[in-house]
Amino acid sequence: MSTGLLKKTLRIFLKSNFSIAKRQKSHSRIVSQWFKWLAPGLFVKRWLLLSAAGVLLTSLGVAIWTGMTPIFYTLELLKNFLGWITTIVPNYISGPIIILSGLLFIFWGQNRSLNTITKVLMPEGDEELVDRLLTHRRLNKGPKIVAIGGGTGLSTLLRGLKGYSANISAIVTVADDGGSSGRLRREIGVLPPGDIRNCLAALANEEKLLTELFQYRFRAGDGLVGHSFGNLFLTAMSEVTGDLERAVAASSKVLAVQGQVLPATLTDVNLWAELADGRRIEGESNITEAGGKIIKIGCTPENPPALPKVLQAIEEADCIIIGPGSLYTSVIPNLLVSEIAEAITLRNIPSIYVCNIMTQPGETTGYSVADHIRAIDVACGKRLFDTVLVQGKSPSAQALIKYAQEDSHPVFLDREAVRNLGRKILLTNVMYEDEQTGFVRHDPMMLAQVLFQWYSRI
Repeated sequence: MSTGLLKKTLRIFLKSNFSIAKRQKSHSRIVSQWFKWLAPGLFVKRWLLLSAAGVLLTSLGVAIWTGMTPIFYTLELLKNFLGWITTIVPNYISGPIIILSGLLFIFWGQNRSLNTITKVLMPEGDEELVDRLLTHRRLNKGPKIVAIGGGTGLSTLLRGLKGYSANISAIVTVADDGGSSGRLRREIGVLPPGDIRNCLAALANEEKLLTELFQYRFRAGDGLVGHSFGNLFLTAMSEVTGDLERAVAASSKVLAVQGQVLPATLTDVNLWAELADGRRIEGESNITEAGGKIIKIGCTPENPPALPKVLQAIEEADCIIIGPGSLYTSVIPNLLVSEIAEAITLRNIPSIYVCNIMTQPGETTGYSVADHIRAIDVACGKRLFDTVLVQGKSPSAQALIKYAQEDSHPVFLDREAVRNLGRKILLTNVMYEDEQTGFVRHDPMMLAQVLFQWYSRI
C-alpha cells in the first residue's frame, strides 16, 4: 500500500517538474525570439523609432497649431493625477510600476501585431517571422555568384548554394535535344526547358508542393507520357510571353526562386562533335551515345550571341563557379557562347571548376582531372578559372564495381599535370553515396560549404 502511494506521489512530482520545465523552456524561447528583434541589420528598430518620433512631432504640431491650450490642460491634468498617486504610493515605488506597465503594454501590443502579421505571411506557422527576416538579410548580403553548367550537376550545386546567398545567377545550356525537352524542341520549336526547369526547382524557396508539381512527369496520356509538367509550363509560358527569358522570369516568381536562372543564349543552338575515328556527330544526345573519343566540339550557329543579362551577371559577380556536370554536353556548351567566355576572362575574381567525381561513358572515358581542364581550355580558347575542386576520397568498393560495369571510374588526379596547367587544387571530400542505388553524387550542402570556405579565404 505504501509502495503504491510512493509511486503515485513520484509520478505526480515528475509530471509537475516536467510541466514546469516545459513552461520555462517556452518562456525562454519567447524571450530569445524577442532578443532577435534587437539584432542589427533587420531594419525594424529604426522604423519603430521613426514611428515614435512621428508621434512626438505630430503632438508638437498640434500643440503649436492650437496655441498649446489643449496640451497645457492635458499636462496639468496628468500632473495632478500623478501627484495624487504619489500621495498614496511613494514615487520610488509608483514610478517603476508605471514604467514596467508601459513597457508591458508596448511588448504586448508589438507581440500581438507581429503574431497577426506572421499568421498572414506564414500560415504554416513552422517558422518565426524574425527568423525569416534574419535569414533574408543574411542571404541578401551573400556574395554575387555566377554558376555555369547544366543537367543534374548544376541543380545539385544550386541546392546547396541557396543556403549561403540569394545573389545567385545560374547560367544554363540550351543545347539539350533529348527526352521531353528534345520532343518539345522538335515539335513546337521552343528552346529546351529541361535543364532550366531543374535549376528553377533547385532554387525554389522551399515551395515543396509547387516544386513537386514542376518536376512531375506524366506516366499516361496520348502525347503526354514522358513530359514533365515544368517543361510543358515553361513551353506554354514561352508562347504566352514571347521568349524563354520572360517565361523563366515569370516562373521564378511562381516558385519563389532565390536568385535567377538565365539561358546562356536565346539562339536555337545545336552541338556537334568530331571523334578520334573521324566521325562527326550532330546533336547533344547523339554525342554521348556515339561512344567515341571527342577531339573537338562546337555548335551551330557558331558564336551565338549571349543573353545580355548573362553578361551583366558576370560583370557584377564576386566569384564564378563552373560545373559540375557532363563536360561536353552540359558545361562546355555554355562556354561555346564566345561572349560568355570573353566576359569571364575580363574579370579578375575568384573562379573555380568543380570537377566530376566519376568519368562519363561516351564523353570522358579515361579522363583525368587535367584532361577535363584541357578540354575546357581548348573548347573556348581561353583560361577561365584558376582553381579546380577535386573529390579526394574514393567511393566504396560496391559503388566502384557498379560503375566499372558501365565503364565508369573515379576521375584520376594527376597533380603535376594540373599544376603545369597553372591551376591550384582544392582537394576535399564532398561526395554523397546512395547506399541503396550505389550512385555517387556531390553532396549539395557539403559542396556549398567548401566553396564558401574557399571563397572567404581568398
